[in-house]
Amino acid sequence: MKDVCAAVGVTLPGASVFSNISSNRTMQEMVSLANEMAQRIAYDNRDWTVLRTVQVGGLSGDGMPVLPLPVNFRRMLLTSNVWRSTDYMTPMRFIPDTDEWLNRRARTVSEGGPGEWTILAGELFIDPVLQPGEAIHFPYMDKNCVQLTPSGLSDTFTNDGDRFRLDERLLKLGMIWQWKAQKGSPYAEDMGTYGDALTYAMGHDSPSPVIIDRKPISANTRVAYPWPVPT
Repeated sequence: MKDVCAAVGVTLPGASVFSNISSNRTMQEMVSLANEMAQRIAYDNRDWTVLRTVQVGGLSGDGMPVLPLPVNFRRMLLTSNVWRSTDYMTPMRFIPDTDEWLNRRARTVSEGGPGEWTILAGELFIDPVLQPGEAIHFPYMDKNCVQLTPSGLSDTFTNDGDRFRLDERLLKLGMIWQWKAQKGSPYAEDMGTYGDALTYAMGHDSPSPVIIDRKPISANTRVAYPWPVPT
């Protein structure tokens, strides 16, 4: 916060940002911006590995077609599948269109296999229903991008010692250009610096694909071409 204030030319906070925030309009705006920018970085650009988590079991079958999503659920990964514990060969089919989902249920359409799923009203709908002893597994994004002090996770900053779970330099650079933009100051160069840093961080978040030697580029390649790649 102090680095951002110094860069944009406003009075630096004292020993604490939050202790007198109710009477400090600038710090109120800064904290609001920090929370907004943290959400943008965490969820609008990439499925960051540090925020990926997996639902393994837990949502066990009780004969009901609706299952609650995890309390820290933000969204599915861009390539998420839902798997039944009784079928690890084929994922369940996702029905993205709500009207199609309702139509298929009304027509009692069943194509066999592990079944279908969709999300409605913040809950996971499964068809056919999970049976006793059966569970589902799926990856998703954790909604809590803030590490609280002294412990715990949250989706907002509430104390001076809280930390962004991703690179805090990204948060600082993002706040600088957005603050200047909101106040009508020139910000193009600052936005470019932030964009470069974001691209660099995204590029190093996951290992680069490897196709030389014996390491395949992905699981799909391993299925399509299971032999060593010629060099």
